[in-house]
Amino acid sequence: MTALVNRQPTAPTRTGRILTLIAAVVMAGAAAFSGMSTAGTDRRLVIVPLAAVLAGVLATLAFTRFAAFVLLILGVRASIDLFKLSGPSSGNTLTNTAAARALDPSTILAVLFLLAASLWLIAQFARDGHLRGSRLRTALVCFSLAGFVGLPGSSQPQASALEALRILSVVMMYVVLEQLITTPEMLRKVLTAAFAGLAFPLLYQTYTIASGHSASEVLGSFTRLTGPFAQANTFARYLAFMLVFGVAILPHVSRRLQLVLLPMLGLSGVYLVLTITRGALIAAVVGIVIVGVVQRSKVILGGVAVAVLAAAVVFPSVSSRFAELGTSATAGGGPTGNTLAWRINYWTEVLPLANKNPVTGIGLNVTQYSTDAAKQPHNDFIRAYVETGLLGLVTYIAALLAMVGNARRAISRSRPGTFERGVAAGALGCAWCFIITSLAANVMSNVVSLWYLITFTAAAAYVARPHNPFPTHDPALPSPARSGADQR
Repeated sequence: MTALVNRQPTAPTRTGRILTLIAAVVMAGAAAFSGMSTAGTDRRLVIVPLAAVLAGVLATLAFTRFAAFVLLILGVRASIDLFKLSGPSSGNTLTNTAAARALDPSTILAVLFLLAASLWLIAQFARDGHLRGSRLRTALVCFSLAGFVGLPGSSQPQASALEALRILSVVMMYVVLEQLITTPEMLRKVLTAAFAGLAFPLLYQTYTIASGHSASEVLGSFTRLTGPFAQANTFARYLAFMLVFGVAILPHVSRRLQLVLLPMLGLSGVYLVLTITRGALIAAVVGIVIVGVVQRSKVILGGVAVAVLAAAVVFPSVSSRFAELGTSATAGGGPTGNTLAWRINYWTEVLPLANKNPVTGIGLNVTQYSTDAAKQPHNDFIRAYVETGLLGLVTYIAALLAMVGNARRAISRSRPGTFERGVAAGALGCAWCFIITSLAANVMSNVVSLWYLITFTAAAAYVARPHNPFPTHDPALPSPARSGADQR
C-alpha cells in the first residue's frame, strides 16, 4: 500500500517504459505463437501455463508501476482474446459459467486489474483524502451497483455475478484513467497505448488472410472477418470505436504519426466493412459524420461519403447484407434474414420478463436462460430494464447522457484546430457510436470494446477540466500554430 501511495500517479521512468515495451512485445508474440501453433491440440496445455507466468509478470508490474501496468493492458487487451478457451457468452449458456471462463486470459486480466485498481485507488484516497470525480463517474458506478443489487433475485447468480464483474471492470477503468490523466503528456501516453493495441489485431487478420486461413466466421452465404476475437460483431465494434476516434485526432498529430496512423485507420475501415456487421457500420458512419461536423471538416465529411460509396461498389456482399432488411425472411431460425424484424419480435417476448421484478430486474445475463432462443435482448436499453430493472435503466440512461455531456463540455473548453478539440470530437463521435450500436446489440458488457470507449471518454474528461491549461506547444501537434494552448 505504501509503495502504491509513494509511486503514483507519477509517470513511468525511462526504464519502466522500456520494460513495459518489452512486456508488450513478449505478450503479443506469445499471443501470435499460441494462437497459430496449437491447432489440433489441447489449447489449455499451452495457454494456461503461459497465462500463469504472464499474470505473475503483470501482477509485479501492477504493484510497482501502476501507470505502466494500465498502459500495458490497454496495449494488449485487444489481442488476448486469441487465447480464449471458452466460447462466446452471448447466446451460449454452456460456456457462460465461472468454470468455463475462469481460465480465459481475459478473465484473469480483468480480475487482476480490479484487484490492483482497487488497492491503488484506496492508496490515492489515503494520500489525498479524495478522488477526482464527475457526474459520469457517479452514473457509471450507480449502474454497476444496480447489477450487483439484482444478484439476490437472479435465477442464475453465477452468470449474473460474472456479468456484473465485467461491467465493474469497465467502470473501474474509467475511474482509474480519470485519476491518471492529469497532464497532456499522460493523455498522449494513454492514447498511444490504445492505438498501439490496434496494431496486433490488424496484423493478425492480415496474416491469416495472406496465409489462406482467414480469421472469419460463416453466416449463411456471408463470410465475416473476426480478427483475434471470437465473433465478427466484437471485432466490428472495436474497430468502429478506434476508427471514429482515430479520424478525429488524425489531423492534429505530427506528420510522422500521421504516416503510421493513416494506414492503420484505412485497414481498420476495410476490415470493419468485411465484418459485415450492419449496426457497427452504421454507428461508425454516424460517429465520423459527427466528428466532421464538430471539426467543421469538409475533408472528413467528403471522405466518409466517398468511403460509403466505394464500400457499396467494391464489396457487394455489404449491399446484399443491408438488402436483407427489406426481405420478409426473418432471422432467428436461420443465420441470415431480416434481423431487424426478428429483433422486434424478440423484444416483445423479452420485455414481459421484467414483470417478475420491475425494480431490480431478473438478473444480469439471465435473459438468455429464460427464452427459447437463448439469446441476449439485442438492445441494451431493453436489457438494462429487464435484467437490472428500473434502477438499472435509469442509471444506464444517466450514464449515456453524462458521457455525451462530458464530450460536449470538452468541445466547449477546447479551441478549434487543436489536438484537444480532436480528442473532444472523437469522444462525442464514439459516445453516439456506442448509443446507436446499443439500440440493436448487446454492448454494455463487451469489455474489450468498452475499455477503449472508456479510454477515449476519460481523455475527453481531462480536456473538459477548466483548471488544466494546456502547454503553449504540444509536441503531438505538427506546429506551434496548431498547439493546444489554452489560457481559459
